[in-house]
Amino acid sequence: MSIRISPSILNSDFANLSSELAKISNADWAHVDVMDNHFVPNLTLGMPVVESIARATDLPIDAHLMIEDPDRWAPAFVEAGAKSVTFHAEATAAPLRLARELRAMGARAGIGLKPATAIEPYLDILAEFDMILIMTVEPGFGGQKFIESMMAKVERTRAAVNKSGLDVWIQVDGGISRSTIERAASAGADTFVAGSAVFGAEDAAAEIESLRSLAQDHRH
Repeated sequence: MSIRISPSILNSDFANLSSELAKISNADWAHVDVMDNHFVPNLTLGMPVVESIARATDLPIDAHLMIEDPDRWAPAFVEAGAKSVTFHAEATAAPLRLARELRAMGARAGIGLKPATAIEPYLDILAEFDMILIMTVEPGFGGQKFIESMMAKVERTRAAVNKSGLDVWIQVDGGISRSTIERAASAGADTFVAGSAVFGAEDAAAEIESLRSLAQDHRH
């Protein structure tokens, strides 16, 4: 199981985005949180910023859409340069159709679940997705405390993915740091979104290596 570290630029200095992206050049992905102030109570980046980020970094962009009506908007983020697009189960009208549309455009398709959303309805259609995102905080703001009880959901998802034999990534997002990544890795996550832990560190690149090493030592 490969380990991937995907720093969230939500915690970076937007005035110096190019140099902030350079700090994380050893990461596997750049995680971009898109919030519309409707699905979640916060407003962040839109498509023009995703386009700018795609031009400013060689890292593949993982766009996490915390927005209403992703069925309408998600494909445009692939056009803007995202290599992976995750939409929320709670916001989409037709998850299968949308995942297939994203894949047909050449992007990875991910589905995100808020803490109170069960994974079970999606286990029969795992093959339609490239990634399952299990939120380990309520989506909307960075810097929140990790919800330990989500590890049971990660474990159930890992068991289902292993049983299926599919290469579906399991991503966790929210409160991921040195103190929580070991637990998340041992539960079965393989893709880790870390925001404040990386951009709040004195040396972002060194922090990425530390997180990767801890996750590899404890991977499922």
